[in-house]
Amino acid sequence: MKKLLLVFAIIFTGILTTNAQEESLDLTVNISGLGSDKGTLMVALYNKPEHFLKKQFKGEIAKIKDKKSVVIFKGLPKGEYAVSFVHDENNNKKMDTNMFKIPKEDYGCSNNARGFMGPPKYDDAKFQLSENKTIEIKI
Repeated sequence: MKKLLLVFAIIFTGILTTNAQEESLDLTVNISGLGSDKGTLMVALYNKPEHFLKKQFKGEIAKIKDKKSVVIFKGLPKGEYAVSFVHDENNNKKMDTNMFKIPKEDYGCSNNARGFMGPPKYDDAKFQLSENKTIEIKI
């Protein structure tokens, strides 16, 4: 009886592990059209509408080459996400704006979402991640 319970426990654990591995997805973000190769890109991934542009789920700092960059977020669960980035040309770790709060550095969001008289909305930038995916963001 103990052997039967042990076999059942091993099989059950294997099934749970297999299901957990299937849920782990990768998101590749290709960003192009940047103004220069100076500085770095601050790329943020959001998984809740109320956190959009405020509190990232995951973030990466990426190098720029030939006015392009690629960031890969690995091990993500299936779900709804949005991406934003800022081209931090002077490496001061923030988006520089003019006196009217208009950004002086390149920025963008998934779905190439743009705001009207303000930042883009989560609903315009969101997408579903149900399999490994590559998205393109162009300036």
